[in-house]
Amino acid sequence: MRCYFHLVNGHEIIADDTGVEILDLEKAHACALQAIADIRAEAIQLGESWQGWRLDVVDPSGSVLLSIPLDPMLH
Repeated sequence: MRCYFHLVNGHEIIADDTGVEILDLEKAHACALQAIADIRAEAIQLGESWQGWRLDVVDPSGSVLLSIPLDPMLH
């Protein structure tokens, strides 16, 4: 199945127009977590904040399969 990884906050969407072929939802979740780790690492280097943003994984119809916040998890 093709999945798209959109960055979303309350006012903006940075859409993934290309997407990737994913075998299943578990693989989509793993790809999303890797993308978030990459975004966080880059944000730290550049002094940027993605607070309030999330990564939505959607199917070709636009249905959200997963939604993961980019805010760092607090323990």
